[in-house]
Amino acid sequence: MAVLGAVAFMAQLDFFVVNVALDGIGQSFPGTSVASVSWILSAYAIVFAAVLVPAGRIADHWGRKKMLLSGVALFTLTSAVAAAAPSLGVLVGARALQAVGAAMIVPTSLGLLYPSFPERQHTLVVGLWAGVGAIAASAGPPVGGLLVTLDWRWIFLINVPVGIATLVAGALLLPEVRQPRGAAVPDAPSALALLLAVSLLVLAAVQGPGWGWTDLRTVALFAAAALAAAATVERTLRAKAPVIEKQLFAGRQFTAATAALFLFSAGFAIVLLSTALFMQEVWHFSPLRAGVSIAPAPLTSIAFAMNAGPIQHRLGRTAPAVTGTLAMALAAGYWIASVHTTPDYWGGMFPGLILVGLAGGLTQAPLFAAAGTLAPERATTGSAVLNMSRQIGSAVGVALLVALTPQATTTGFDHAWSVQAGAGIAAAGALLALRPRHTP
Repeated sequence: MAVLGAVAFMAQLDFFVVNVALDGIGQSFPGTSVASVSWILSAYAIVFAAVLVPAGRIADHWGRKKMLLSGVALFTLTSAVAAAAPSLGVLVGARALQAVGAAMIVPTSLGLLYPSFPERQHTLVVGLWAGVGAIAASAGPPVGGLLVTLDWRWIFLINVPVGIATLVAGALLLPEVRQPRGAAVPDAPSALALLLAVSLLVLAAVQGPGWGWTDLRTVALFAAAALAAAATVERTLRAKAPVIEKQLFAGRQFTAATAALFLFSAGFAIVLLSTALFMQEVWHFSPLRAGVSIAPAPLTSIAFAMNAGPIQHRLGRTAPAVTGTLAMALAAGYWIASVHTTPDYWGGMFPGLILVGLAGGLTQAPLFAAAGTLAPERATTGSAVLNMSRQIGSAVGVALLVALTPQATTTGFDHAWSVQAGAGIAAAGALLALRPRHTP
């Protein structure tokens, strides 16, 4: 549990921890534009989202332990390269390869949980694993704010000893799990179509605010993504062993979790970035002060994530997840009403952060636990699909925030928080509409 939780935390933390370090990185490479520096985030987001599902399917066929350890090795090596990067181009390239390693780690770590523990403990361990992800997302800004006061390179360098330790421990402790020999190899055309669909969609979402949503390049990317998505669906329905098997969506719980994760993640991405930006750009907090000020959210997430198993055992999966999504919407409403240009952290920002922590701790664990409703041989692929849905949602959320806040004004942030509230309500609606039908 410690090994699988550590590698999942490390891979997911790096997606969020860089947000507060962009200014410092830009200053280290004079002459670079803001748009160029933003590719440190964009390259990671695009590659991570696109590679998740193919990596999950290959892991089931090749071996989950082998895939996980290979991903940790790649992530550790590219973290060292990023820490020592002599130029922005090298740093962006290292981040793209780092994202490949992260995509090999995250779904495979969940796929290894099921065979590592007895069935009666699955709810507990999957809840802990998902709670680790929620904590990583919420802890990114405060951890980044702390490390950037030393040097932004520490954000990447700190991964190296953790990666080496988990490589050794994983080699000794983790079981090897793979599909039986002779199982069909994942369909290459469907994998390529999915890779193109996700990467083009995320690229369009990332570049849309800068290019303009009606710009020919943005429209062309969305059109190409739609064609690739149509090809993916066609192969899913017709291929012998598609990269995303249609049987994954035969159950209502998994379908509901996939849709809800997309919506929740769009809102949660707005939370994570908007709070840090607002406190730095409107209230003029330092990166460290802004990061520490966000800390109540991950601390609250920890409290609920550590009890995800007992909560699900008592209340089921739907009720905690719906409560969490509505808490995120309520946090947005509170900020719209209470956060103004004049700094008022305790009366304005703090109560919403507690609600956000509640949302992260309650929602993500039961949604990711939906992978446990699938057949054991599909657990890794199911986890990859859920993570892909989250990453696409996060990219869309960030794009919406950037589009709504071209200037650091309270009006722009109010509009972004309105979208956050809508995403939380829509996610709750999806969970309720697709909740499992109970039988006597």
